Amino acid sequence: MKIAIVGCGFVADYYLSTLPFHPQLELVGVTDKLPERIQKFSEFHSIPTYESLDALLADPQVNIVLNLTNPRNHFEVSKAALEAGKHVYSEKPLAMAIDDAKALVALAAEKGLHISSAPCSALSETAQTVWKALREHIIGKVYLVYAEMDDGLVHTMPYQQWLSTSGMPWPHKDEFEVGCTLEHAGYYVNWLTMFFGPAQSVTAFSSCLVKDKVQDVVLEPDDTPDFSVACIQFQSGIVARLTCSIVATHDHQLRIFGQDGVLSIHDCWNYGDPVYVQRMLRIRRKVLMNPFKQKVPLVRKPPKFKTRGAQKMDFCRGVAEMADAIAENRPSRMAADVSLHNNELAIAIQDSLATGAPYQLTTTFEPIQPMAWSK
Repeated sequence: MKIAIVGCGFVADYYLSTLPFHPQLELVGVTDKLPERIQKFSEFHSIPTYESLDALLADPQVNIVLNLTNPRNHFEVSKAALEAGKHVYSEKPLAMAIDDAKALVALAAEKGLHISSAPCSALSETAQTVWKALREHIIGKVYLVYAEMDDGLVHTMPYQQWLSTSGMPWPHKDEFEVGCTLEHAGYYVNWLTMFFGPAQSVTAFSSCLVKDKVQDVVLEPDDTPDFSVACIQFQSGIVARLTCSIVATHDHQLRIFGQDGVLSIHDCWNYGDPVYVQRMLRIRRKVLMNPFKQKVPLVRKPPKFKTRGAQKMDFCRGVAEMADAIAENRPSRMAADVSLHNNELAIAIQDSLATGAPYQLTTTFEPIQPMAWSK
């Protein structure tokens, strides 16, 4: 399956680093709105280039377009790719507004094309192990989930020095303007919807706590939430609390509370993160949590990552899942309706700053199948 990348910025290097894990994918070229960035990226990785988006979309050999542009360009680039007859895998979010996301999904359906959105962390060995344990009722009936996506006080960190392997700077202006919720809520939202099905409603609160994050640029807008907390009610009856921030100390923990115990992991950014179970102990008239955790064996060994930084994620796994689904003429595990529903959840949480009221989900999706190696 031949793929092409639009956007040669910071995140593109992460995709290139995990592309060798998926021999069914062949990268045929890259492009960017900045010619100097195209040149630097292509020379570092020794890959072909397109002089423009139009040139890339005019290439008949391109099957899948990877949209790795700035979030505010996702809609226009994905729309152009779909209109050109290309399947699309987009970095998160699918779109900044739910109406735009719905328009992309409708256009893809009209043209018989696939469209999916990162992150693909629900396809990780750790996530699939958690899901298998849930299907096997290892902690009994599940009632409640706590998921944390706190990344520390990012604005106090030396982010101006953060460079990708090819030397691309971390786009701090874009990151602060888009906000941590739209950027990072998806890492756990896609786990939760895969495990528990569609959400029914979300009640959330978001706020901009640090108003003067940067001095070198002007943020537009300057009040994007840097903290959010959401209570998600799933159609299955389960409730999840999700926090996102760049204010609280680093915490990517997940805990799933059931009748007979707790399933937990430390960090969803590690595809091989250990999965633990703690069981309830009944001692006379009391019910206590066993202080000792037991490891749940991973469904398979994760790949060895060479990327720098805290995350150990296979960025190309979602692209490979799309390619496999196309080749096998089946729905993708990250199908358009799934990506749209997850996008709506993230937007609803972020926009609670303005609405301040419970939000009823307007989208849903068909049941998702586990990865073949995790059944």
